[in-house]
Amino acid sequence: MAKPAEKVSKLSSLKNFIREAKAELKKVTWPTRRQIWYWTLVVIVFTLCVSLYLGLIDFVLAWLFRTLLG
Repeated sequence: MAKPAEKVSKLSSLKNFIREAKAELKKVTWPTRRQIWYWTLVVIVFTLCVSLYLGLIDFVLAWLFRTLLG
């Protein structure tokens, strides 16, 4: 079992970590609402393009194997 001094040390370490994490989060440059919408649309369009590309490759390969293997 942990000694009382170790518990106090761990608790103060946790408090120190939380204090430092809050200080670091204040330094973060958060994106604007407009930037979030823009990058969300970029991700959606990119995902659609990749899925269409992979779907086309799948369709062509399936057709090719059906044709070759009968």
